[in-house]
Amino acid sequence: MYKRVRLRDTVEVPPRHLADVSPELVRRLLQDKLEGRMDEGVGSVVSVTEVHDIGDGAVLPNRPGVYYEAEFDAVTFDPQMQEVVDGEVVEVVNFGAFVGIGPVDGLLHVSQISDEYLAYDEEGQQLASRDSNRTLGVGDSVRARIVTKSIDERNPRDSKIGLTAKQPGLGKHGWLEEDRQRREAQAGD
Repeated sequence: MYKRVRLRDTVEVPPRHLADVSPELVRRLLQDKLEGRMDEGVGSVVSVTEVHDIGDGAVLPNRPGVYYEAEFDAVTFDPQMQEVVDGEVVEVVNFGAFVGIGPVDGLLHVSQISDEYLAYDEEGQQLASRDSNRTLGVGDSVRARIVTKSIDERNPRDSKIGLTAKQPGLGKHGWLEEDRQRREAQAGD
């Protein structure tokens, strides 16, 4: 889930920029420091949007810059348990598919994609069903539900988000459309 939050943090202004300590400079420095960082409390910082307040600067011994505490707005992505998300398959491996959901990837394990057996096609970089001829590959859009979440603040890329697509209304968008058309055709009979 994307959120707009008000945060406070300290930013170091290098000596060459001390003559121009402006909200725009502080915003750029905060972006460099925070964007892409994962925090258990707010999620992943996507963007610093606006600086509201810049405190008085503080000088620390043996440090060249001046440190300012700033209050600012940021857009964050904080995936919630049981949240339904849309994403795009970014990688397919023998045990499932990695789905890009915002700034992080979630794992859609092969056992959580379908009730059908899905075989890994390494050459085609996809998972395929022999029964229904359905495939799931890189670039496919999917709808899934978040079922596990383990956030690693030190190494955001090591965070783990588990997904499932085994309930009605979840799965590859193309499959959902096929199912909808089939239900409509059956209702018309």
